Amino acid sequence: MVNDIPEIEELIKQFSKLPGLGPKSAKRIILKLINNKENMVKPLAKSLAQVYKNVVRCINCGNLKITEKTCICEQTTQFDKICVVENLADMWVIQSANIFKGYYHILGGTLNSNDNYEQKNLLIDSLVNRIKKNSLKEVIIATSATIEGQTTAHYIEDAIKNDKLKITKLAQGLPVGGEIEQLDDGTLFSAFKNRVPVTGE
Repeated sequence: MVNDIPEIEELIKQFSKLPGLGPKSAKRIILKLINNKENMVKPLAKSLAQVYKNVVRCINCGNLKITEKTCICEQTTQFDKICVVENLADMWVIQSANIFKGYYHILGGTLNSNDNYEQKNLLIDSLVNRIKKNSLKEVIIATSATIEGQTTAHYIEDAIKNDKLKITKLAQGLPVGGEIEQLDDGTLFSAFKNRVPVTGE
């Protein structure tokens, strides 16, 4: 029995933590790997070890980068806009839709209404610094239309608000409770194209 082997039980437990995977799906994946140890397990283990060793999160923009190498946010290309997203998956879906040309800022999560804006290690201070450093004209807040996403958006608005900066957020096409990475290209395009200025409440 597979479940009698502690190493496999632990592997199933770890895979079950991944988004979209429960114990049954995790078990099927583990069995597939075990039945293809040479072709799948060894390359996967090697790739994971390399990522663990060499890939880090940039403390400036939140993107991934190779250790000791310059992040894309430090390259010479100049933009006057920055798009603020919750996570890498959101950035990837926006990039694939080809609807935005500018800087990205990946927060690394969201605040929730009970956080008192203190608990999460979000890169909001570095966002403020990037806005000043690059003399940006517009900040697009592309957080999800969830309670946590909107709580985070309001906090960011307060942190970066000034008379010279245009702050906008995604508008039409973004359903209430919707997450950015789940949107199709057409819906995302509409939300970007029809983004609206943020006004004080």
